[in-house]
Amino acid sequence: MADTQQVQADQKAERKIARLARQIGTFAKAHGGAEGQVAYIGERGARIVLVGEDGGWGDLVAPTYEIAEQAVAKSGIATHESFDGEFAAKVTTGPYEWKRMAGIQVGG
Repeated sequence: MADTQQVQADQKAERKIARLARQIGTFAKAHGGAEGQVAYIGERGARIVLVGEDGGWGDLVAPTYEIAEQAVAKSGIATHESFDGEFAAKVTTGPYEWKRMAGIQVGG
């Protein structure tokens, strides 16, 4: 019984890894390539931050840090250890982001 449950859990993890890798690949294709960074977010798992060559950005959430790392590796994109200044500078922000950031500052 325990072996069956472990096999099912492994299969579920593999499906999740494959799905995330496809989503990362789709993002990279739409943005002329991409780079990423994986960040642990506690019990929720891990956040995969993606930055496209065109400055577009997005993120995905994986149930565990290990699944996130495997999905990023499977997708083949370059990764960064941290979201440092050089990496962050590649992000292009538009009117929506500026308005949203200003709203946060004034309590919006």
